[in-house]
Amino acid sequence: MILMSSKTVKVLKFYPEKCNGCLECERACSQVHFKTKEGKDKSAIHILKKDNSYQMNVCNQCGLCIDVCPVGALIRRDNGIVWLDKDSCIGCQSCVGFCPIDAMKKSYARIEPFKCISCGSCVRACPEDALELVEKNIDDVKELVYYKQGV
Repeated sequence: MILMSSKTVKVLKFYPEKCNGCLECERACSQVHFKTKEGKDKSAIHILKKDNSYQMNVCNQCGLCIDVCPVGALIRRDNGIVWLDKDSCIGCQSCVGFCPIDAMKKSYARIEPFKCISCGSCVRACPEDALELVEKNIDDVKELVYYKQGV
C-alpha cells in the first residue's frame, strides 16, 4: 500500500468561457486509457453543453471512492492522485455507483472502471487553453465534496 505523503493534489480547472466544444480533450484522454481517440465512454473527462455554455465532468481527486472499494484497489498515491490498481480490481463497479460526482467511469471495453489521473494529456490537447492542472490542498477538495453531500 502506498501511503499518502502529499497534502496537495493536481486537479483539472475548467474555463468554460474558452471552450469551443471540440472535444479534443476527450479524445486525448481516451488515448491515455484505451489507446484510441474515440473519446466518449472511453474518456475520463466529459465536456457537456448546457444552454449556451459548456460544463466539465471529471474526478476532483476527493478520494471518497477509496473507502467503498471492497478489495482495496483504490489508493491515494504519494502525489495525491486517487489511483485504481487494475490488478487488484475485481470489476464490481461499487466505486462507479458511489462516486458523488459521477466521475468514476465504466466502459464496456474492459471490466475495470477508470478515472482521471491528472496526467495533463487533455490540457495539452485543448487548442483553446480551456483546461489547466492546478495544485489544490487535499483537505479543501474533501471539504467541498462533503459540504455538497450535506455531511
